[in-house]
Amino acid sequence: MSHIPVLLDEVIEHLAPCQLSTVFDGTCGAGGHAKAILEAHPEIVQYTACDQDTEALCLSKATLAPFLAKVVFYHNNFSNPPEDPKLFDAILLDLGVSSMQIDTSSRGFSFVREGPLDMRMDVEGPLSADEIVNRWDRASLERLFREYGEERGARKAADAIVMARGRRPFRTTLDLAEAIARVLPRRGRMHPATKIFQALRIAVNRELEVLKEAIPLLAQRLSPKGRFLVITFHSLEDRIVKESFRDLVKGGSYSLVFKKPLAPSRREVVQNPRSRSAKLRAIEARPPEEE
Repeated sequence: MSHIPVLLDEVIEHLAPCQLSTVFDGTCGAGGHAKAILEAHPEIVQYTACDQDTEALCLSKATLAPFLAKVVFYHNNFSNPPEDPKLFDAILLDLGVSSMQIDTSSRGFSFVREGPLDMRMDVEGPLSADEIVNRWDRASLERLFREYGEERGARKAADAIVMARGRRPFRTTLDLAEAIARVLPRRGRMHPATKIFQALRIAVNRELEVLKEAIPLLAQRLSPKGRFLVITFHSLEDRIVKESFRDLVKGGSYSLVFKKPLAPSRREVVQNPRSRSAKLRAIEARPPEEE
C-alpha cells in the first residue's frame, strides 16, 4: 500500500486562514502533506521537510520535485529542529509509523511480512527490537508491553518470549508474531501481536519521551498567529499531545484551534483503513498584545 496522507483535508482546512511564509514539517515522510500544503500556499518562502528516516526523505524529494526551490530537507528527529533564528508560521507532526515503513519488510515493523527484528525509524539508532526481544529480562518485557502496548496479556507475552528464546534467539518478525499468536487471543480483526509490536516500536524509537520533550520546544518556535498541528494514532500519543497543549494554553500564550480532536471521516476510513485511529489537535500562538 502506498502512503496516503491522513486527515489531509482537515490539515489544509485549518491552515487555510494562515498566511504562511515558513513551515516546519517534522515528519515529512513521503511528502504527501507537504505537497498539498505547498500547493495551497504559494506564498511559502521556506518549507523545512524534516524526517529521521533517510529513505522517507528520498521519497519526499521526488514528491516535492516541483517545489525544490522552496524546500529545505533536514535529516533529524523533530525534537531537534534546525538552529535557525526564523519562527515558523506552521508546524506539523504526523506521528507513528507510515504505510511505506510497514510495507517494507526489511524495516521490521510488520507482523505479517518477514523481516529482521529492527523497527528503527532512524536506521543509525542505537537500539533495535532484536536487542529488546532477545536480551531484556522478563519483568522489563512485561512492563513494556503493559505500558506502551496497553496489552492485557503482557505477562503471557513476556513469558512466551523468554521461554522461546531459551531454545533459540528470535531472528525475524514472523518468528516473534507466531510466538505471540500462540499465547494471546485474536480480538476481532486485530492480530494478537499488534500491541506487542506497537510497544517495541515505541521503545526502540523513544517515541513518547521524544514527543514530551518536543512539543514545548517546538511551540516556542511558532510565530504570532502560527499554528501547531499534531496527528496521533494511539491513545498514548494523543494523551501526551492533549496534556501538553492544555498546559501551553493555560500559560496564556496559546489557544486551541478547536476544542475536541478531529477524526477521519467515514469516507476516509473506507478509502484508507489505517487512518481509523487518527486524531488531529492544534493550537495557535497568540500575538503578544492578546496574552
